[in-house]
Amino acid sequence: MTRLSVPLATPDVSALAKTLKGFLHERHAAGKPPPGHVELLNLLARSAGLRNFATLKAASLAASAQGSAAAAAVIAGRMAAKGAAIDLGTLSPTARKALMQFDEAHRLVRLPNKLSVQQMAMWALWTQFAARRSYTEKEVNAILNAHHVFGDPATLRRELVNMKLLGRLSDCSKYWKEARRPDADVRAFLQAWRAGMR
Repeated sequence: MTRLSVPLATPDVSALAKTLKGFLHERHAAGKPPPGHVELLNLLARSAGLRNFATLKAASLAASAQGSAAAAAVIAGRMAAKGAAIDLGTLSPTARKALMQFDEAHRLVRLPNKLSVQQMAMWALWTQFAARRSYTEKEVNAILNAHHVFGDPATLRRELVNMKLLGRLSDCSKYWKEARRPDADVRAFLQAWRAGMR
């Protein structure tokens, strides 16, 4: 199961630190042991002015849903501005989420947490390699660096190899694009991704 990332934002980190310090000081004065993981999450949420961690998590999920809808609207707007005739409503939720991982220059901006979204995004990188050509590790890194912004070509390279989208020799001296046929969902994603490039 993929772990859900729950962001914590506070308007005043100093106030959060003071409140959290107060909670921890009370525990220590009462002779209680340090808080466990869940209890610490609840203390952090309360320090930020929320009831508990469940409240923070629910707020994060609601914001994420609104953000996903807004991001989908942005993607649809980009595609419409470029004259692309792709209906995002026909794409799977995974394909829509994968599209949101790319910026306006079609560079991957983050490695998605959810495996299915991550794997779909890897297909877009796979399209950047030529068939029936060998690459050095340096050349693979150069291609990946041109198509992502977070500076981790090694992880991307490893994921492409793990998915069998790229092959390599055991000493990593030679890489090549594997001949793969994406399924219908991935083909729809790639079509939408390419349409946004025009």
